[in-house]
Amino acid sequence: MDKLVIEGGRRLSGTVTVSGAKNACLPIIAATLLTDERSVIRNVPSLRDMATMVKILRNFNVKAHQEGDKITVEPAGYKKYTAPYDLVSTMRASICVLGPLLAKQKRAQVSFPGGCIIGPRPIDLHIKGLEALGAKIKIERGYVIADGSRMKGGHVYLGGHFGSSVLATANTLMAAVLTKGVTVIENAACEPEVADLVAFLMKMGAKIKGQGTHRLVIEGVKKLRGADHSAIPDRIEAGTYILAAAVTKGDITLKNAKMEHLLALADILMESGLSITKVPNGLRARYVKKLKPMDVTTLPYPGFPTDMQAQFMSLMAVTGGISIITEKIYPERFIHIAELGRMGANILLEGPSAIVKGVKRLSGADVMASDLRASAALVLAGLVAEGRTDVHRIYHLDRGYERIEEKLGRLGAKIRREKEK
Repeated sequence: MDKLVIEGGRRLSGTVTVSGAKNACLPIIAATLLTDERSVIRNVPSLRDMATMVKILRNFNVKAHQEGDKITVEPAGYKKYTAPYDLVSTMRASICVLGPLLAKQKRAQVSFPGGCIIGPRPIDLHIKGLEALGAKIKIERGYVIADGSRMKGGHVYLGGHFGSSVLATANTLMAAVLTKGVTVIENAACEPEVADLVAFLMKMGAKIKGQGTHRLVIEGVKKLRGADHSAIPDRIEAGTYILAAAVTKGDITLKNAKMEHLLALADILMESGLSITKVPNGLRARYVKKLKPMDVTTLPYPGFPTDMQAQFMSLMAVTGGISIITEKIYPERFIHIAELGRMGANILLEGPSAIVKGVKRLSGADVMASDLRASAALVLAGLVAEGRTDVHRIYHLDRGYERIEEKLGRLGAKIRREKEK
């Protein structure tokens, strides 16, 4: 098992290239199961989650391999429809093979998914969407067992307790594209990653209206073809490096980052005092004056993303004044507070809100990562802390950030990866 060792206190500057979006790539890779033809997905980050998805496809006897930032999938003739526990349990997004298997094979047996421990994330909306198309679904021995032999177009509202669901939208959408009739998905997730999946499906020959909106209308087709597609850049990785510029009082240019994907984060940071400007093929984040404390509430896109909450908290922890961060998507996503406290952060948890009183400095410490975005938050805290910070259990980090220590190192951070003793 690896850890990151960070010597804090260095101002970061330079250019970093934002990798492809993992949360766009995973459903798109699953969508290649909808055809018998070869597909090529480009701008794919080299992450553990990508390797896991390739293993899941190979489990179905599908030819799939990653070479650099490209994944090639040749699904011709696959017949298997079971995604086993040992693969699915490591990554929540693996549930998105459910829709394609139902559409193409008319049956599926998929283990309940796993991933980060940030509170319960049920799959009730996935089941609701697929049952609206006529799928028969039961839960047995930890598996979702589904029969799609009588599916037809349907009308479904995918609202949940905490808003729309990206993966439930993706599953329902992918099941609908090969299902006879017209399907309407109301309150569909409209994140850029969903819009990118729609773009890929349309390249395959799917008939979809409403890309990028909360209402998707899908007319089922008999057959889809293979496609060649380049995934969008990762807005969460981009946001993390923007916050790295802010927390270290630095100046970072982010190649490939898109302002239109980051409006909520950029708005709050610019109001705080950070300079964020468009540059050719990217963005520039620059510390120009003392930042102000800010209150944020996480909301479904285009609101402030829950996947940036922990990283934003690290910035507010060293920003003078009091900030209130309210988590509306995953109310239990505050495990990182205790670890930031070990570094000297002053944070009080009150229900779904964290009250952050900025301190003058953080101190390096041994900290333990609990989930993917908490890992990034601890790295940001380590960059600004005095002395050495050891971030343990970074296998979470490796699920979502491509070569983060190399990218930060090129920006001037003193950071290295070591094997745990």
